[in-house]
Amino acid sequence: MLLADERGAVTAEFALVLPAVVIVLGLVIGGILLATHRITLVSLAGEISRAEARGDTDAANAVLARVGSDVTIHRSEDGVLHCVSLRSSPASGLLSRITIAASSCAATS
Repeated sequence: MLLADERGAVTAEFALVLPAVVIVLGLVIGGILLATHRITLVSLAGEISRAEARGDTDAANAVLARVGSDVTIHRSEDGVLHCVSLRSSPASGLLSRITIAASSCAATS
């Protein structure tokens, strides 16, 4: 009779654990998406700043065409350095409230 009383216990435990597993999985995937977006912005800012610093406007425009319209670009000069800052929201949904920023500077020639 003792076995009959424990019936469904595994189902109840699974129902309690499943939401926690889904939340943790969502946080991990969201973190990976944010890190990937940051790496992309850092790479693009570096490419743009180097191209603009050496006066290669064709290469800079080609990189800017890849960036898209959802990225905000800010340029500044700091002495002999040409700096480019990029800001963007990585995705839609909850992640759209987070803004990722990256900047890079290159010496002007």
